[in-house]
Amino acid sequence: MAEASAPSTAAGASGSCSAIAHAELAEYSASGMMGSEARFAVALKNPDAVAAIVSALRHVYGDEVARLMLVEGMSLADLIDAMFSGPLTHREAVRDITDGLDDFVISPDLGPVWHLRYIYGDEPGSLHVVDMEIATPNGTLASRDVWLRLVS
Repeated sequence: MAEASAPSTAAGASGSCSAIAHAELAEYSASGMMGSEARFAVALKNPDAVAAIVSALRHVYGDEVARLMLVEGMSLADLIDAMFSGPLTHREAVRDITDGLDDFVISPDLGPVWHLRYIYGDEPGSLHVVDMEIATPNGTLASRDVWLRLVS
């Protein structure tokens, strides 16, 4: 498989995000559905991307499981699967995952220097992302080995 790298911070917001995704994120926050963490105001760095992630998780897993995944955590692989199964295009899903990572607590601690690497499909010249991994000075972590929890 081919691979490429992206910096750990994205340049700019994720572009357009549906009003429905914003409404779903606001619903979680306003209703207290994410537990006590939702009662504290948290300024998201990329609210459009997080709204798209919430929307995709709800679409694939339903409200209860999506809430649990956001609060208790999920692997990057689970997030990728949900985003690729959701209503977004593949390109939008990749962009929202990349932009949204700044709003998640990532475990294990990656340190100050890391970057996201895209794993592309097997076709020569393919730009179809099929997975992601995180490269650090200490090695590379597969998406299944990276744990994400929404910042609270």
